[in-house]
Amino acid sequence: MQWDEFLRQEAATHELSPEQTAAFIVRLQVENSGKGEAKLASEIDISADAFKKHMTQVYGKFAQSCPQLASPKRGKLEKLKAYLTAKYNGKGIPRTQTTKEIHHNIPFSGVVEFVGREAELENLHHLLQENQQVAVAAIVGMGGVGKTELALQYANLHRVTYQGGICWLSALQDVGLQLVQFARNQLQLNPPDDLDLLGRVQYCLTKWHQGEVLLVIDNVTNYREEVRCYLESVPSRFKQLITTREKLQLPIVRLDLDVLTPLAAMQLLKSLVGEERLRREALIARRLCKWLGYLPLGLELVGRYLLGDEELSLTEMLRDLENERLKNPALDEAQPEMTDKLGVAAAFELSWRRLGENAQRLGCILSLFALAPIPWELVEGITINNEAQDWKRARRGLLQLHLLQLKGEGIYQLHPLLREFFQDKLTGLEQAEELKRSFCGVVVAVAKDIPQTPTIQQIKDITPAIPHLAEVANNLIQYVTDEDLIWFFVGNAGFYNGKGLYNQATSLLEQCRKIVEQRLGNEHPDIEILLNNLAVLYHSQSRYSESELLFQQILALKQHLLGEKHPDIAFTLNNLAEVYHSQGRYSEAEHLSLKVLALRQRLYGKEHLDVAQTLNSLAGIYFSQKRYKEAELPFLQAFLLRLSLLGEEHPDVAMSLNNLAYFYYSIGRYNKAELSYQKALALWQRLLGEEHPYFLTSLYNLVNLYSSQGKYSKAKLLSLQSVVLSIKIWKKQNPDVANSLNNLGKHYKSQGKYSQTEPLLQRALEIFEQTLGKNHPDTVYMRENLADLRDRLTSEQ
Repeated sequence: MQWDEFLRQEAATHELSPEQTAAFIVRLQVENSGKGEAKLASEIDISADAFKKHMTQVYGKFAQSCPQLASPKRGKLEKLKAYLTAKYNGKGIPRTQTTKEIHHNIPFSGVVEFVGREAELENLHHLLQENQQVAVAAIVGMGGVGKTELALQYANLHRVTYQGGICWLSALQDVGLQLVQFARNQLQLNPPDDLDLLGRVQYCLTKWHQGEVLLVIDNVTNYREEVRCYLESVPSRFKQLITTREKLQLPIVRLDLDVLTPLAAMQLLKSLVGEERLRREALIARRLCKWLGYLPLGLELVGRYLLGDEELSLTEMLRDLENERLKNPALDEAQPEMTDKLGVAAAFELSWRRLGENAQRLGCILSLFALAPIPWELVEGITINNEAQDWKRARRGLLQLHLLQLKGEGIYQLHPLLREFFQDKLTGLEQAEELKRSFCGVVVAVAKDIPQTPTIQQIKDITPAIPHLAEVANNLIQYVTDEDLIWFFVGNAGFYNGKGLYNQATSLLEQCRKIVEQRLGNEHPDIEILLNNLAVLYHSQSRYSESELLFQQILALKQHLLGEKHPDIAFTLNNLAEVYHSQGRYSEAEHLSLKVLALRQRLYGKEHLDVAQTLNSLAGIYFSQKRYKEAELPFLQAFLLRLSLLGEEHPDVAMSLNNLAYFYYSIGRYNKAELSYQKALALWQRLLGEEHPYFLTSLYNLVNLYSSQGKYSKAKLLSLQSVVLSIKIWKKQNPDVANSLNNLGKHYKSQGKYSQTEPLLQRALEIFEQTLGKNHPDTVYMRENLADLRDRLTSEQ
């Protein structure tokens, strides 16, 4: 018989799969003895990782004939070669490798292909074998995470390691009775009838057959009462493997089992529904795995359900799950051939029943949060009957049963399917409505504390709460009080405004406008505040006509209610003047700004931030008309006022520095301009970050300065940075993107690279026309620049 034919015969004898057979044969062929796994994997068109996985499975199956392969040490290939060579040469199995019957009662595993737990299997074997004391390794984790299946796979893979036998015990029944029954049936031991149960257990352990023994105790719910009373003191050759949802403490060695990785989850689904079916809907398959939270039980239930209905698409399956949640038939009942006999909700129910009343309430409260990390400080604020609760003690109960995960210091998270389970339980709680109102009150308090222009540090502090604000806005807004309604949205919008994400901020305020008008009516006092913030955002996005319309609406409402000389009138007039300025309507803007300045100085005196704001606006209007002498004084006055009243570390001070720098640049005082730009940039970077529009504004102003000074290398570097940042911030349709493109174009133009300049200016002109209109001064200026450039190109041809 040829060697290759012998290898195929051995593969069939040991029931290797086609994939395992291919890896086994190519690895054991004589001519491949010096080749690495990566090279061999390429010969059979699979990845190196897949090849390694198949060979691990091969070693496991041959281990029953060759016990040395069960060892975690290296050299398995050499041992397998020695075993096969001896058998091929007719020498049979070497005497040291002869096997005896291994007594066991390992249950049947219905798993088609065990994936994603290779590292855990190896780690588990290490824990059980390397511990010099009585090794007790507990595989812990929430229901459905695959504890029992891992124990089954380990027991089958390492049968030959445990020459004394493998005894599978279920903690759902009396462990001592089962152990004695195993000893009688499998080992033919007969403990005296006059002994009590504990005595019979000790007798069996004393008379047990020689060799290491594996005792698997599955589904332990109370270690002290179910296991320890029988197995507290046993010889070290008895290894105990426990599966439990409890967090057992030392001296028990613990192996914490998490959900699968996204890749392993896809592999598990593929093993059930087939590669072709998965490939047809690959993106949906990823979404399906994510919806199931990569939980092995959920994946197996859904996979087997799909296997039973070839016409059901993954898209339909996902849609049905999203509609029916845990009540969907695919998640509700286990198939007969599965190791786990419970559906997802039933598996979670076992843990739910073990929770105290307050821990059950806490689980329901946590389900109100978004499917995102939860800051514990938010949970602490939730009350019942306006009284604080001991949520920390309740949290301990959830953690003990692995129903809650610690994700970082003070941060926790629920598994997606557990969140579904707790949400369902919430509907049956007497305090459900009260808990929802209290939860919303805690979240709204966070929103109300968000500044309209938060700094980087403030944004960092606020960020963990943002998904939960969105959850309230989308699903629980009816539980926010009328008094808090607008401030919830205004605060949330302030977070996105601080990051320069104006589209998200605008969307929130537009959503708020509809809700406020429906609940409170068009004339509620809070409407004015909301409309003002929305108008300011429209202005920031160059949506000038919409911004003007809202400011006019606000002005008419205020004039009717408050009269012409109220401070709020000045506030709206100042905003309207800035819109006129942005539209190039300078005379209207100047008229309003002078009116506002006089009103504010009369109301507040000259030393006030509102006065500084108006001075800054008025200076900008003069500057845009090239009235530089008139612009210098109000620019300086605004800067000094802000510096005096706010200190150096404030966004408004950075804005004044930028404006002063632009002024100095325009009148040719380049050294002063450069220094002011650099100070403004450093302030923006510290306070708001590089991806904020204000940082970008100072950046491309500095580009203009360097170009004017002939510092082309510096100008090009910053131009490229400004283009990248502006597109990242604004996508592609915004005047700031056009300005960045124009600056880069200026750089190329100054070097005579007209052909590289033209497409940049052309794109900038298109953006200006679309966002500012064809008659805006910036659009006209860009059109003239492009025409001049094309004249030069024509003259050179």
